[in-house]
Amino acid sequence: MGHLSYEESKKKVFQGLILLGAVTLVEVGLSLFGKGYIISGVEDYTWIAYVVGLGLIVLSLYKAYFIIYEFMHMRYEAKGLALSVLLPTLLLVWAIIAFFQEGGSWKDRRDQIKEKDAEPAQEQGMLPDDVYRIDNLG
Repeated sequence: MGHLSYEESKKKVFQGLILLGAVTLVEVGLSLFGKGYIISGVEDYTWIAYVVGLGLIVLSLYKAYFIIYEFMHMRYEAKGLALSVLLPTLLLVWAIIAFFQEGGSWKDRRDQIKEKDAEPAQEQGMLPDDVYRIDNLG
């Protein structure tokens, strides 16, 4: 953006803001549609929820890409510098996914422990009370 005049740069910023606002409105519309506020009964179809979720992920990634490359000026930097910013971001996304997976595993395990704790204990393998009595030695 260094070669643009002040007015051209300002116009480009406002175009970017309008684009981000439009993408956000589409995200809100998708969310309302997926929850059944626009068309009732849509929330009963699980495949629609997956399509809406995928659409929200794609639109969010596009907004992140646009903000990084346009407003943070990564588009105009050397490729190595841009990758040094983006690769740790990808590792952060991978870590968040891994933490959600691990947290779900811990929750499932905790539910199994609660179910086992609710079961009555059985006395199998317990020694009878008279095992250590001296009068039984004989």
